[in-house]
Amino acid sequence: MILARGVRCLWESHNIRLFQPNFAGILETNDKRNSRKMGKSSKTKGNKGKDAQQADTGKAASDSPFSTDKTGNVLLKIVAKPGAKESKVTDISSEGVGVQIGAPPMDGEANAELVKFLASALGVRKSDVSLERGSKSRQKTVCVCGLPVEDIETKLRNLCS
Repeated sequence: MILARGVRCLWESHNIRLFQPNFAGILETNDKRNSRKMGKSSKTKGNKGKDAQQADTGKAASDSPFSTDKTGNVLLKIVAKPGAKESKVTDISSEGVGVQIGAPPMDGEANAELVKFLASALGVRKSDVSLERGSKSRQKTVCVCGLPVEDIETKLRNLCS
């Protein structure tokens, strides 16, 4: 602690620029310890009930792979399986809509095929379906414009069986 105060005085007077990497770790560690102690006591006093309620409502909303954004567009959670023989919907679960994609996962081919397949399966234009998140992941979020959630869900469930 005494060493940290001495280093802080030197640091503030800008005399130890040459030793910056060595002393920066001491200063950061000491600052983090103090801020952690202060942050916990002030944050945990009256918010336990609110945080628990928000967590419960978040779980209920995330059970379905279908949701809407602020503008009314439908967001679909997709679990993509690229490299299949043909594109088709395999299952619908709480993790997302399982879709086999008949394109390899290279150079965005699978993403383009996913958008094309969903547009044709839902009966909308290709420009009404867009990939929002997950361009390099199997977990994707796709935005669909122009259809209500119920129609999208029934069309995808019909493709599943």
